[in-house]
Amino acid sequence: MGGLRYIEEFRDPALGQSLLSSLKKDAKSLPRSPVRIMEFCGGHTHAFHRFGLLGLLPEEIRMVHGPGCPVCILPKGRIDAAIELAQRKEVILVTYGDVLRVPGSHGMTLMRGRSRGADIRIVISAMEALSLADDNPDREVVFFAIGFETTTPPTAAVLLEAKKRGLKNFSVFTNHVLTPPAMRGILSDSQVDGIIGPSHVSTVIGSRAYDFVAREFQVPLVVAGFEPLDILLSLRMLLAQIRQGKAEVENEYIRAVTPEGNPRSLELIDRVFEKTADFEWRGLGLLPQSALSIREEFSEFNAEKRFGFRIESVSDPGVCECGEILRGIKAPRDCRIFGTTCTPDTPVGACMVSAEGACAAAFHYGTGEAR
Repeated sequence: MGGLRYIEEFRDPALGQSLLSSLKKDAKSLPRSPVRIMEFCGGHTHAFHRFGLLGLLPEEIRMVHGPGCPVCILPKGRIDAAIELAQRKEVILVTYGDVLRVPGSHGMTLMRGRSRGADIRIVISAMEALSLADDNPDREVVFFAIGFETTTPPTAAVLLEAKKRGLKNFSVFTNHVLTPPAMRGILSDSQVDGIIGPSHVSTVIGSRAYDFVAREFQVPLVVAGFEPLDILLSLRMLLAQIRQGKAEVENEYIRAVTPEGNPRSLELIDRVFEKTADFEWRGLGLLPQSALSIREEFSEFNAEKRFGFRIESVSDPGVCECGEILRGIKAPRDCRIFGTTCTPDTPVGACMVSAEGACAAAFHYGTGEAR
């Protein structure tokens, strides 16, 4: 497997069938069934649906979804704060595209705010936000930054550059969250027999960051790539550990992930950010030290301090099951409004907004049952 170099080879049908056959054979000798395997990352959720893997797995394996969709875990209160900030005449709010459609309170979104006159713009990189500040010296440019450890280094780099240039009209509303504390929260509250570890996040933080999963919770974890053969091989590796009564962290994605991660990216994060005391996640509630805030040295670029807005805790609608889906308790079709009231065109919950959301993936690919 380590010798494969091209995407097509990671989608080879013959190799896939061979892995599936071995997986089904391995599943027959499990000490218990079904085993609950969580794919933590929303990208893996998307891959399971896109490649039709859920319907091919043996019945002894039940896949459950995790909270690894950065758009999905944003609580309503933070969306509301961004909408309120964007309505200020002096502000240009910039953020990534998926965030514009995440519902805040009363069905309000950044997209609707823009249609009502708020100056809200989409960027594909954090550096674009900095360029907007250069081009609009008479306006306050606020970067609504979201994401796990993957998108955090670019935000850190932008803050360093803003300080170097001495920009006075640029700030960041940071919503960067951390993967390991979320895993700890999930494992403390749910029964999971194994975890498929994130791909992109792991290129930054490394596979050692998950050692606590095996050590403290006795749950095996395998870091995996996004391609079908990556996923099937990682499942075989997890089943092997379960069959042998082991709990270790393994790395299937050796072509991109190292044990120590990316030192330069980690250095950037630590230079600019520090852990918050706690942070509210949609579906998971308050998790200690699970997000990042801007260090005091860069406080002049902290939008929360500059504009003095408050973030309120706001519950999701009672009919929306997004929180339970993010915790792996329910599958998309367990939600009463999936595919009816709640669709990608009319999302009620955040899980239906992002391409990495479990409900959106299930809707687009015509599935929705976790096996």
